[in-house]
Amino acid sequence: QVQVVESGGGLVQPGGSLRLSCAASGSFLSIYTMAWYRQAPGKQRELVAAIDSGYYSDGTTKTNYDDSVKGRFTISRDSAKNTVYLQMNSLKPEDTAVYYCNISLADHLYRYLDVWGQGTPVTVSS
Repeated sequence: QVQVVESGGGLVQPGGSLRLSCAASGSFLSIYTMAWYRQAPGKQRELVAAIDSGYYSDGTTKTNYDDSVKGRFTISRDSAKNTVYLQMNSLKPEDTAVYYCNISLADHLYRYLDVWGQGTPVTVSS
């Protein structure tokens, strides 16, 4: 069994910041990709940012961002803690959504699993 638990959501004013955390626990061998998605009311779930387990040749981590959050959001991971973070700065009302953590990993039987968290709400409003 693998569990994914998010934290850090809440209410923030436009221009403010929040930091989301997501930790994986349970029995698994390795984590591949860790990502954050969001789903606003009446809209489809969309990818916000993702971070791979690998690195580029210059040592930087492999990350991917939706264009709407580039320059404002930063995804990072602590592999020792099996945790991924999403630092969100300069928040806008259109960032309001439920944010979901998604982790791709190999379980103890070498099976590929795609595990979702329960979601944490983020509301950007004055």
